[in-house]
This record gives sequence, structure tokens and C-alpha cells, in this order.
Amino acid sequence: MTKDGGTLDKKIIRELAELLDETGLTEIEIELEGRRVRVARGVSVAAAMPAVASSGPAEHREAKRVSQTDDVAVHPGTVNSPMVGTAYRSPEPGAPTLVEVGTKVSAGQTLLIIEAMKTMNQIPSPKAGTVIAILFEDGQPVEYGEPLVVIEQQ
Repeated sequence: MTKDGGTLDKKIIRELAELLDETGLTEIEIELEGRRVRVARGVSVAAAMPAVASSGPAEHREAKRVSQTDDVAVHPGTVNSPMVGTAYRSPEPGAPTLVEVGTKVSAGQTLLIIEAMKTMNQIPSPKAGTVIAILFEDGQPVEYGEPLVVIEQQ
């Protein structure tokens, strides 16, 4: 039952949950006939961070991953995702990547592309500097606010 005494169609909720699984999104909200339905599932930003390669014991690898996450969270050059979508490192399949670690970028230069709702959105660099980390895999679903690239200012 809803607050106003109406009932929600469980079929709609199930379809939205299936859509979350199919698209890799973590949240969907729709409004139908004046009723709003939001379906969400939790995802940890740390879980989306790439693991740091190490030949040491597992506990050392985990410690490095946590410290990398902490460093990225406070680094002033971190570029976060402005939207939910799928991140791509190149403008089209088979094309060279837009940036690599070590690439010098200028303010406004395209760093990556995020596809959202069938629209390709170019994500520009907020400042000039050198790319020191790329925190996503090509074709990876990304969330709003997720760290994607780190730029060290020149």
C-alpha cells in the first residue's frame, strides 16, 4: 500500500529491478500517473576502484587498494563522473584512446566519453595538467560522483 491508500504494481517494480541488472545501473526512478517509484541497490565506490597489482600477500594488496581510494578521494585533481552511464576511453570502437597515464592535457580537452540515454557526452578536463591515474575500464558502467581520472596540475 502507498501513503494515499493506493497499491503499487509489483510487476513494475520487478521490471525496473531487471532493468537495473541489464544496464548495470544502481538506481532508477520513474513517475507514472502521479506516482513515483524508485528502485535502487547499494554499490561501494571502493569496490569499483581497480585493484593495485602486487606480488605480495593479500593483506598488503588490500592495504594498497584502500590507500589508493583514500588518496583519490582527497586529491584536488580528481575528475568525478558528472552522470550515471557507461564510460569509454575512446570516441569509437577501435579508435585510439583520448588520454593515457602521462598524457598532458589542457583545460577543456576531452578526457573520456560517457554514454547516457543513448547520448555520447564528452567529459572535459577541468584544468591543465598531466593524467596520473585512470580509474575505470573502457565500457565500464559508472555512477554519479565516481572518481574517473586524476590530473596532477602543472
